[in-house]
This record gives sequence, C-alpha cells and structure tokens, in this order.
Amino acid sequence: MATVHIFMFANSELAMLRRSGLALSSALLPLVLSACGAPDAAEPVEEAASAPELEAGGMIAAAHPDAVEAGLAVLRRGGDAIDAAIAVQATLSLVEPQSSGIAGGAFMLRYDAETRQITVYDGRETAPASTTPERFLDEDGEPLPYVQAWRSGLSTGVPGAIAMFAMAHEDHGTRPWAENFEESIALAEAGFEIPPRLGNMAARMARFTDIEETGAAADYLFDEDGEAYPIGHVLTNTAYADSLRAIAEDWRNFYTGPIAEAIVAKVNEEPRAGGMTLLDLENYTPVRRQAICGPYRGLQICSAPPPSSGGTTQNAILGVLSQFDMAEAGPTVDGWHLFIEASRLGYADRDRYVADPDFADVPVYGLIDPDYLTQRATEIDLEAAMETATAGTPPGAPNQPEDTSDDAPGTSHFVVVDADGDVVSITTTVESPFGSGRMVGGFFLNNQLTDFARDPRDEAGRLLPNAPAPGKRPRSSMSPTIVLDQEGEFVFATGSPGGNSIIAYVAKSLVAMIDWGISPQDAAAMPNVVARGDTINIETGFDPEVLSALEARGFAINGEQGENSGIHIVRATEDGGYEGGADPRRDGVAREP
Repeated sequence: MATVHIFMFANSELAMLRRSGLALSSALLPLVLSACGAPDAAEPVEEAASAPELEAGGMIAAAHPDAVEAGLAVLRRGGDAIDAAIAVQATLSLVEPQSSGIAGGAFMLRYDAETRQITVYDGRETAPASTTPERFLDEDGEPLPYVQAWRSGLSTGVPGAIAMFAMAHEDHGTRPWAENFEESIALAEAGFEIPPRLGNMAARMARFTDIEETGAAADYLFDEDGEAYPIGHVLTNTAYADSLRAIAEDWRNFYTGPIAEAIVAKVNEEPRAGGMTLLDLENYTPVRRQAICGPYRGLQICSAPPPSSGGTTQNAILGVLSQFDMAEAGPTVDGWHLFIEASRLGYADRDRYVADPDFADVPVYGLIDPDYLTQRATEIDLEAAMETATAGTPPGAPNQPEDTSDDAPGTSHFVVVDADGDVVSITTTVESPFGSGRMVGGFFLNNQLTDFARDPRDEAGRLLPNAPAPGKRPRSSMSPTIVLDQEGEFVFATGSPGGNSIIAYVAKSLVAMIDWGISPQDAAAMPNVVARGDTINIETGFDPEVLSALEARGFAINGEQGENSGIHIVRATEDGGYEGGADPRRDGVAREP
C-alpha cells in the first residue's frame, strides 16, 4: 500500500519565500509514493508507426540539442514525460557517450501533475554476484591505483538504466515503447557532428589512459593515426542503431541474448576481468523508492534517497541554511560563508552515514531531522571558518567508520516537462568519462563500481558502509530534484552531473533561485562553490573581493578551479509556461516543443 506523507510549513517560512518572489498557495502537500517492484510482461512487439505531430506544451533541458530535439519529437506525438525521457537518454548515449549511456545507471524522479505524486525510480548499477569486499585490492592487499581500477572489467556494474526506463514506461508511458527510439536510431545511422565536449574529452582521455587500445572504442573515437576525430567530424554508429532496434523490440534483449553475451564477454576480458555473468544481467531489478522531501522557505525539496546521498545531503544543507536569512545575506561574503559551512557539515554526515540501505544502517530521517539541523547550525560562526567539519550524531546514527569514497564526474542531467505538466528529473551516468573505456554494441560500459570504497576497511579492520558486496549498489551523489509548493504544484526541477560535487552544484541552484531570486539560466551559469572537507574549491569567475574576504575569515580556498557541472533546470512561470536553464559548461539547451 502506498504511504501518504503530509508536510506542514511555518508562517515564517511562508514570509521568507514571499520575499524571494515565489508565489505560494495555502494547502498541504500530499506525496503518495509507490512500493518497489519490477516490470512485468513485455509489451507486444509492433511496428512503431509514429503518431502525427500535435501542438504540445512543456519543455526539455538537456546536455545536447539533438537529445532535446529527440525528446521534443516524442512530446509532439503526445508522449508522456517518460516517453520523451527514453528518447533523450537513447540520444545522449550516442552524442554524449562520455557522460551517460544505456549501459549505465540513473536515478529518476517523476512528478504526476494530476495526482501530485512523486515516484523515484532507482536504476543504479549493482555489483556482480562474484563481488567480494577485496574487489579492488591487488595481490599484496593494497588498493589498485584508480586508473587501473577504472579502466578494467572490475569497475563495471550490472547496468540498470534500460530496466528502469522499462519499469517507468510500464507505469506511465503513453506511446509504444519502440517508438521512443526512432529518433536516436535514425541519428546513429545518418551521423552527427562531434560536439565540443565530446571532441575535447576524447582528446584529453587519449593522453593519460589506454582508451586508444580498447578495440571498438579506438575505432570509434580515433582516426587511423590514433588522433581523436576533430570537433564537427560526422560520426555514424550503425552498431548502436542495431542495439537500439533490439531493445526497442523488447527491453529484455539488453539483459539476455546477444547484447548481454557481448557485455559479459567484454567485462571478463583481461586485464582485471570483472566476473560478471549472464545471470547477473538477467536478475537485475530496478526499484521504486520513496523520495526524500524536506521543507525550505515554504517549499518541498524532493530528491533521491539512499543509495543516492543527494536527497539527504542537500536537504541537510538547506535545513542548516533555513536557520539564517539567506535572502537578506545574498551572494555576498556572508551568504557564501553560510553556504560553505552548511555544505561542509552536510558532506561530513554524508561521508559517515550514507550507503546502500539494503547493506548498511542509514539514519535517513535523522540526517534531515529539523532539531538536529538546528543544532548543527549553531556550529557556524560568521566571524571565522570552523577549523574542521566533522560528522555529527543524528537521531538513529549507527556506530560505523567514516567512508570517504569518491565518485567521478562522467554523468549527465536532464529535465522533461510534458503537455500535461508531468515532470521527469533524471541524473544518468556511466561514471568516469567514457565509463570503463570498454565498448560493445556501439555503447560504452560503465565503471560505476569504482564508487565503492576501494580500500574496504578502516584501520581497525571494520568494513566501511560503502565497501563492495554482491548485489550491492554503490553510494551515489546523483541528486535529481523536483521542487513543489504547498499544494503539491510543480515549481521547478534541477540537477547536475559532477561526481561528489553534484550536491554542491544542485544546492547552489536551489539557493540561487529560492533565496536570491536568480533566473534558471543565471543560476546554472553562476560560479560553483564546492565545500567538502577543509579545502574549498571556488570556480573561475567568482567575485575576487568575496574570495579575499572568505580567505580572511580563515577558509582554505582552492581558487580559480574549473568545475564540471552540467546543471539543467525547468521552472514553471506564472503565465502557465516554462523557463529553462542550460549550463554553459556543456553543450546543452532548454527548448519548448
């Protein structure tokens, strides 16, 4: 049975939100969220006959114009936001393979405008059944160097994206499954111009990894002289088109048969074979989960739960900031001081407590408990930086070691709003750029398992919460977010790639729009501030006077850093339309049908 959660708001929060310029309503917010399960029977195979294009509302913001156009074509045929999201993902796998792909994983939130329900779909990869905690240790018991772990079969988890989309399509799709792949199949066969980010990333990766020695990947990305194809070169990918045709016929063709056999064979190639089996693929099951929603300035900020750390950590950051008048502070030295310290506290708790809840005791609601966050806020001194940000003791906290596993920035985020006002906010990934570097069927395999702790135990020999284990999902920072008002009406959706910096990127966009009244486009573009631990990364373009003032307060600033965000936002406007934002650090756009 679904669980109904009602959230109350304080009058002080309503007043602060009105000062920030966002309209509010006065009712309560019910969110009805589903229990977990897997897709049932496959849809009957049919010839995909496209419907005529219709006048359609909505908007899509994603990291490449071709992906946006593929999704818009589905919306024009009357598709649900899920249908369009399938088209966007299938196209991103082609034009942005360094970031996401059909052999990766994702967390997706879908908002239903009629019922005002949010459903979380967890398509996170899982570790093969052969996995042990020592997966990334060498023969001497030492952790493998990161590049060796990354560029190997050991790094590849059982992909979850296709099964997740199949589950969501069964729940909500309005167009035939096969039809949603038409645009990406056509583009793979006709070819596309290499965009700047793909071209630059391929050239950079060739300089310090063995990607040029990985067979199909080398043939795809490099010319006969071993040089990366230039930006603007037209790439075709008929192997990918063939894979999509098989998946369009039946999504299970990804998890059984020739595609699955090719994946298993590639994962198990030496050096560092990964031990994945056909049974691992056949047994993969996506999960419906309950969103983590927390109040902020009279709104509800909803995101993904563990094994993602996004929902708990960004709501912890905002819960601390709710004790301060961020609108009054603005993007000044005081405003950024508060943002930095709240981030440091939130990340410290994340590192200590968050992992796959099926394998670790995660104090989810303790981490966002209002009384606990009020207490955490007292640790902030506006006169000086705290010396060290340490984990607190939230209600229900287990006694376990701190786990500082990193996750890499090969990820993408997009937002879809359809004509009915249904919304998808999805963060999708193959982990590091080009995943493991191994390629089959025209697509790259993920290296998601390097999100686990490579050194699985602490100095006392205790297993870390995020240590590898069979069937386990590695901890993620993906934070697809949907913001609702008190009546459960859609306000905006946001999210970003960027490894463990994702949480800071998304929190920045939330504070910028809610507290500082900044537009979606300007919120995406403004310089990023990432505060995890004792050193603060601040991006090029940040106000130098504020930077100097923060240093004077004792912050250790690693300034002039390039940050790898890819924030995409869609916000509802008062006239019933939408306003989008696309991160200028990537190749994306926000467009209406």
